[in-house]
Amino acid sequence: MLNGKRLVMTGVLTKDSIAFHAAQRAQELGAEIVLSSFGRQRRMTERAAKGLDPVPDVLELDVNSEADLVALHEELSGRWGSVDGVLHAIAFAPPDALGGNFLTTPPDSAAQAFLTSAYSLKSLSESLLPLMESQGGGVVGLDFDASVAWPVYDWMGVAKAALEAVSRYLARDLGPHGVRVNLVSAGPIETLAAGGIPGFEQLAGTWRDQAPLGWDAADPGPVADAVCFLLSDLARGISGEIVHVDGGFHAMGAPMGTADRAESVPAS
Repeated sequence: MLNGKRLVMTGVLTKDSIAFHAAQRAQELGAEIVLSSFGRQRRMTERAAKGLDPVPDVLELDVNSEADLVALHEELSGRWGSVDGVLHAIAFAPPDALGGNFLTTPPDSAAQAFLTSAYSLKSLSESLLPLMESQGGGVVGLDFDASVAWPVYDWMGVAKAALEAVSRYLARDLGPHGVRVNLVSAGPIETLAAGGIPGFEQLAGTWRDQAPLGWDAADPGPVADAVCFLLSDLARGISGEIVHVDGGFHAMGAPMGTADRAESVPAS
């Protein structure tokens, strides 16, 4: 499905990362990939990369650094000449922007969550656009349903809402260049990043109870498969879309079993 595709995969931190499984699946489907990371966490990414076959290079990229974005473009231009797609799996919010601190979060922390988690989709896409527009390409971002307010998610939830809006405007502006932009809205997955969200276990438990297909927070495989589909030519007519890979949770209006319990209440 991805035979001959050249893909940039961000967000691989450990072998538990959703991006790691997406990268692994992309290789299995025939893609050539590079990973990105930066600073002290780059060593973690390089260790995780050794679990991929073949072991991909890890390029320096802080999406908030204009110099890094320029260097990424120049490196890939010299290495490949063109790029077929990119996975944006980048999100960050300071601790004081999570965990029930919504009303007391300082503006700088909220702004940092927005810049790193949402505006960076535009920055990364713009950097790689000249390498994708000649043959067309796909941009895929990882999302978490921002249509409602979640406990403890706070300003990261606001940043994800911004990510969804950014993806739509990018779909509008990059479409004439042959570039598709879509998001995968995943159910909760047990990753290192998720471990930093207070109350994550409670959130994951809600999914297990309410998703009609069920939900295994330890299995990122369904999310990885959806990412690869959207990066493939099979999705050539899809842009501006949010694909929910959450066991059907997003479509349910009440916890599973509510109707059954209601029917068991005797009429007055």
